[in-house]
Amino acid sequence: MKDDRLYLIHIRECIERTESYVAGKNRQEFFDSTLLQDAVIRNLQVMAESTQRLSDQIKDAQSGIDWFEIAGFRNVLVHGYLGIDVERVWNILEKDLPALKKAIKRMLQ
Repeated sequence: MKDDRLYLIHIRECIERTESYVAGKNRQEFFDSTLLQDAVIRNLQVMAESTQRLSDQIKDAQSGIDWFEIAGFRNVLVHGYLGIDVERVWNILEKDLPALKKAIKRMLQ
């Protein structure tokens, strides 16, 4: 049996780690640092993998999150070695991650 709570905690930890890496950094600093990109991309990959392990029931309760898109992005990160769009990663950090973090927080309550 899946333990959604453990996966949710893991997802939250990946998000918080990612946030800590980019805290105080701007877009250009992110683009200039392959070390920072690698750390962020790795955590996004692990986080997305954990979202795929959540039960359908718990994902259905947060229909505002595009779980299919998260899974697709994970595949790009894992299999698109030379095709990772750093601009897209930055946009996810700014636009999508905060909403996912809020949803995960709600799911944990």
